[in-house]
Amino acid sequence: MRINEEITAPQVRLVGDNVPEPGVYPISKAMAMADELELDLVEISAKADPPVCKILDYQKYLYQQRKKAKEMKANAAKVVIKEIRFGPNTDEHDFQFKLKHAQEFLQEGSKVKASIFFRGRSIQFAEQGKKQLLRFAVELEEYGRAESMPVLEGKRMHMMLAPAKKK
Repeated sequence: MRINEEITAPQVRLVGDNVPEPGVYPISKAMAMADELELDLVEISAKADPPVCKILDYQKYLYQQRKKAKEMKANAAKVVIKEIRFGPNTDEHDFQFKLKHAQEFLQEGSKVKASIFFRGRSIQFAEQGKKQLLRFAVELEEYGRAESMPVLEGKRMHMMLAPAKKK
């Protein structure tokens, strides 16, 4: 944004609270009005014809903009991804144990990345691993939905589960 002497347009459109009568003014008159109020002439929209300007305290304006940006960042939803790992030959008890943890993660609103790690020759059981991940997704159906089908990348097969929308 350009302020005061940086504004090069011959005429500007003044708007805002500090302007007695909004309208189009020559740049010299707009600068004089800003000086009278001991404030800055700030170009809000340079693309307009003539450019739109406001008379305000520039430092205060910058502070408010930073504060607003910080609030928006704080209110933004943060996506947390929890990973659950198991092997292609995971026992039933371990599977249920990991299933229970995944339910808790999905209920608290986190995404779950379920992955199976194949060691050595266990890559031969890739189909078994895929079945296990699909079963995992089916068992968690009421808590979340599968975002992606099982994908094999190197020695790792994984799938993402997102929490179900709350009603």
